[in-house]
Amino acid sequence: MTGPRRQARQAALQVLYFWEVGKAPAGDALEAFFAEHSPDAAPAARTFAAEIVTGTIAHVEELDQVIAAHARNWRLDRLAVLDRLILRMAAWELKFAADTPPAVAINEAVDLARRFGTDESPRFVNGVLDGIRKTLEAGRDGPPAGPDGPA
Repeated sequence: MTGPRRQARQAALQVLYFWEVGKAPAGDALEAFFAEHSPDAAPAARTFAAEIVTGTIAHVEELDQVIAAHARNWRLDRLAVLDRLILRMAAWELKFAADTPPAVAINEAVDLARRFGTDESPRFVNGVLDGIRKTLEAGRDGPPAGPDGPA
């Protein structure tokens, strides 16, 4: 059985896909997703999905900068759409959802990558998010500085 927060993350990923690729307004995409694909979703799942979607969209530029700083040798526009969306959602959770332990946010993102991404997605998502987690725990937004300054 899938818990409401896991269900919310799966819904949020699909809604963000409609928003990113289909250019659908987030509110409309949320409403349509739950009406069509999950009409019996628990209120907690609907609420958390909306929180993820609105939070991710509100901070998309900031999240993209954090992701880009940790996705070495990968430009954001070159990432698979689903990998980019999973990274954005999880980075939002790591940065702004204080009630989600970092390990949970990362594990859930890796599970989404395993389910919706390519064979390489889970490892890539895990590596980028672990770097973001370490940086946030150290109180920075970018990767740690090397011996000659920022990496």
